[in-house]
Amino acid sequence: MAVTQTFTKDSDAILDYEFNWTDWLSPSETISSYVITASPGITVDSDTNTEDKVTVWLSSGTAGQPYTVACRITTNQARTDERTMTIRVTNR
Repeated sequence: MAVTQTFTKDSDAILDYEFNWTDWLSPSETISSYVITASPGITVDSDTNTEDKVTVWLSSGTAGQPYTVACRITTNQARTDERTMTIRVTNR
């Protein structure tokens, strides 16, 4: 199931964005690994995870351009899912 969210950020901002699987994971299921991929032009500065969420810190980007950032997880029950967000960069 692919879920897409859209966010707006300033090209100079360094902000955190969250991929949340809380409602999708079954009881006692947790995120065991994940991979973040981003469109060229936006920078993934860092990422972290908990048992049910992945947070990615993003910077840069060109005003007027949309970028996609995807997170693919694998759980401790060997299930996989991917979520994608769109980051629209503007000058605020």
